[in-house]
Amino acid sequence: MTDPSAPPDSGSIRLHVQADLAAGAPVLLDEGQSRYLGTVMRKTAGDALRLFNGRDGEWRAVIGEIGKRGARLEAETLIRPQAPEPDLWLLISIIKRDALEWVVEKATELGVSVILPVITQRSQPARPNAERLQTIATEAAEQCERLTVPMVRGVQPLDGLLRQWPNARPLIAAVERDDVAPPPPQTSSPAALLIGPEGGFDPRELDAMRKLPFLVPASLGPRILRAETAAIVGLALLQRP
Repeated sequence: MTDPSAPPDSGSIRLHVQADLAAGAPVLLDEGQSRYLGTVMRKTAGDALRLFNGRDGEWRAVIGEIGKRGARLEAETLIRPQAPEPDLWLLISIIKRDALEWVVEKATELGVSVILPVITQRSQPARPNAERLQTIATEAAEQCERLTVPMVRGVQPLDGLLRQWPNARPLIAAVERDDVAPPPPQTSSPAALLIGPEGGFDPRELDAMRKLPFLVPASLGPRILRAETAAIVGLALLQRP
């Protein structure tokens, strides 16, 4: 049951967990989370924090036991019920590691539900570590007070992904130097944003993409943006009222 008098306690630690959350439910933390709470944050038995799992809302919980290899918590009070979030995917061509990690963090803050790194003709040759990117997304969700964590999928070739694309999900492709309109708002329906690599899409890629019925070319403005900038601008435009 929600306690309407409970303060939001916005300064407390938030952790994403896999366990079901309900009043009195035990929550076991893994070694990494336990070390973070005990060693980094110096939390001890009796201290409170906030938990969320993407399903059951956000809960106030109290540490029962904590050690180097694990911790046991107990969920106590529902602070915020689960609420709908945008069904918005981000496809981004592989760019330099630091820039891609920054995009994952900021896309999480902007409410993206799925992040898909893709291989295009002009992608960076390096292959990102999906596990590390997922960790970045989780930490960003904890920090920005989201109730869900976006899924970061493994790297896929763009052409193969487009062959399996669901027609019901419009794919807004940010293109440069093209006489097209800004992206239409996508506030209440499934959608996805496609951001190309530094240097833009190869002309042959653009020609092939323009033939796809679900793909909508869109302009992000009169300037040539870096890929990481374009991702944030595009996500903001898609979610405007």
